[in-house]
Amino acid sequence: MRKLVLLSGRANEDLASRIGSVMGVEPGERTLEDFPDHELHVELHVDVGGRDVYIVQPTPPPVGSRLLELLLLADGCIRAGAARITGIIPYFGYARQDRRVRSGEPVGARLFADLMGTRLNRVVVMDLHNAAVEGFFSIPVEHLSGVPLLAQAIRPALSGNHLLVAPDLGAVKLAHRYADVVDLPVAYIHKERASGVKVTTRRVIGEVKGKAPVVVDDMISTGGTIRSALETLLDLGCLPDLTVVATHGLFVGDALEHLSPMPIRKILVTDSVPRTHGPKGPLDVATIANLLAETIKRLHETYR
Repeated sequence: MRKLVLLSGRANEDLASRIGSVMGVEPGERTLEDFPDHELHVELHVDVGGRDVYIVQPTPPPVGSRLLELLLLADGCIRAGAARITGIIPYFGYARQDRRVRSGEPVGARLFADLMGTRLNRVVVMDLHNAAVEGFFSIPVEHLSGVPLLAQAIRPALSGNHLLVAPDLGAVKLAHRYADVVDLPVAYIHKERASGVKVTTRRVIGEVKGKAPVVVDDMISTGGTIRSALETLLDLGCLPDLTVVATHGLFVGDALEHLSPMPIRKILVTDSVPRTHGPKGPLDVATIANLLAETIKRLHETYR
């Protein structure tokens, strides 16, 4: 079996270290620095010749810089003779740009996938905003889910009075996957998005009055969708005992202002992106290091 090299970009170095600890592998040394004109300088200080390289680099904001850093690392590995290169990208930026709404708009997810296919042999992603994005890649995709991990993490705190809620139609299937683990009923909210940050709720399907809602989604970005959902649930008489669960906790823009005033008992996310800040109150983080380490081991064994 070829030797394995674990590398990390700067997007989530803590996660890469946790993966390395599980695997008993130290992330390889490299130089990543910004020149005054904002060009990136990348240099490897580990032998990757003839080896299988796994680069841990999710693409949270600033997405363009994270992508470029990943591609430069991969290109450096290619030029140093790496046998195969796998991108470990638990959060895949631009996944929401999976179709055109108006003429003249690009399909960002497809472009992103095409660029990665120029330098990587395989990618590992987690809870894509739209699973169909997997089909945009010209290289193999390992699509993981944080649902089992997150569902088990919240399960001890749940009772028969809790209710799973999908904040929009796109999260209904996700909510049912949680329901398969925690055995709770599911309600969902039909929303309209007026802009990237403004969300209007139209109606709720399911009985929520007197229930303690657990709102589940693939990500929390600005918090606009979650805030709108929670306000609707409270207006309909749910208990002021709110739980929010999402795989990717970005908390960008006005997320703090949107979520901090709400009576949220717990927000649970994974460490797919680094925790730079989050809303006031109880924010719990479940690590995906074990899941990613096991996935890397399994993939590496198939390469032999």
